[in-house]
Amino acid sequence: MRGRDTSDAAMSALAVLTDAIFICGGFMTAAWARFDSGLIPMFHDTPPPHLYELYFKGALVATMGFLFVFQTLGLYVRPQFGSFPDRIPRLLRGTLLGFVLAVALAFSIRTEPPFSRIMAFVALPVVFLFVLVEKRLLFQLELHLARHHATTRSVLVLGVGWIAGHIKSVLDREQRLRSRVVGFLRTGHEQPHESVPPGLVLGDVSEIGRWLSEHKVSRVILTDTSIGHAQIVRLIMQCEQALVTFQLVPDTFQMLTGGVEMQVIHDIPVIGIKPWPLDRFWNRMIKRASDVVGAALGILLFSLPCLVIVLLIKRSSKGSAFYLQERIGEKGRRFTMFKFRTMLENAEQETGPVWARENDPRRTGIGKFLRAWNIDELPQLWNVLKGDMSLVGPRPERPHFVSHFKEDIQGYMSRHLSRPGMTGWAQVNGLRGNTDVRERVKYDLFYLENWSLSFDFKILSKTLFAWKNAY
Repeated sequence: MRGRDTSDAAMSALAVLTDAIFICGGFMTAAWARFDSGLIPMFHDTPPPHLYELYFKGALVATMGFLFVFQTLGLYVRPQFGSFPDRIPRLLRGTLLGFVLAVALAFSIRTEPPFSRIMAFVALPVVFLFVLVEKRLLFQLELHLARHHATTRSVLVLGVGWIAGHIKSVLDREQRLRSRVVGFLRTGHEQPHESVPPGLVLGDVSEIGRWLSEHKVSRVILTDTSIGHAQIVRLIMQCEQALVTFQLVPDTFQMLTGGVEMQVIHDIPVIGIKPWPLDRFWNRMIKRASDVVGAALGILLFSLPCLVIVLLIKRSSKGSAFYLQERIGEKGRRFTMFKFRTMLENAEQETGPVWARENDPRRTGIGKFLRAWNIDELPQLWNVLKGDMSLVGPRPERPHFVSHFKEDIQGYMSRHLSRPGMTGWAQVNGLRGNTDVRERVKYDLFYLENWSLSFDFKILSKTLFAWKNAY
């Protein structure tokens, strides 16, 4: 297999260097804010002598602790996936852990004078802000280099099914991976999936030896493991001989989007579907507690803006400022969902239930703005407080659509095993409104199978910037 990409190694080294500079700079800025800015009252007549020399030494020690934590959390692994908001929860967790380690180191070392405790609390937000700015700049640099200067790796996909097409769409979208699919080889007599460009279907898997010898390929991905164990072994050997990375998508991916677990019944090993995180009582309790706290704070915080929105809606068109609609919730229970009205009154009187579409003539002037910024969902904070919904989860659908989709789409009803959300993983990835429901279900199930509180925070942070298909 090929060695590690030098561009990845260089970006990892640059990330370590810039982290060290910005973290140390953040601590020194916090020291200035504490002792020289005049913003924080002094409890002594004069600052201690050699102030900045003392705190610079402390900042160096703290920076080493931060770098250790960041390395442990995988922040220096390249390439990295996802958008910048995806990284914020991990950056916050890393900063908090680094801060705890730095404080422990600082107060375990005896200095004269001792380190200021107030200074420690000033440093936390300052260092986090410095790290956030630095990581944003580094993110933009990586994206620019990936688009304009980096060498693109060639990927050969074995198989022409929907998984093969999905791999191409992901690599096309994630430019920082610097990989592109150069072709597909059939593994049988199947017809290419609609997502596989016919012009890139280059032949049969039996021709892989010639392809690897005549073309520069960095990676081979097998998406069809039904070809048999013996042939898979031959493919691995051919890739190894050509120094090409070989990967495969496990066959369980076609049946399950989540993982599997092994149990032993007496002396018989059995494999089954891994329980979802929210199947566990304590996880449900934690999520519900965060929902109640978040919804209560949201209602207090947005009560005045909501009042202004109500007045604007009433002035822009006739009808109620609120729109009440029946939706299907957890375990198929029906509930009334609240929204700000963004369309003309009785907008579906002639058409029946239909999704909103781009440039929808039924939208009001203020409604277009509210939908673009996801503000029309704010009344659902009351649904969250009542227990009908969660802050984050699969979006609830109307009974008309649920009865239709549950017959046609595998896994659709599994979305209803937990509370629906005000926002969700599918929505922040642009899958909302009149978009592919099957693709949306995959994202919803991925969320349920990989739930964590930090995942919820990541989705909430991305919601403000989720403008794609917000019409």
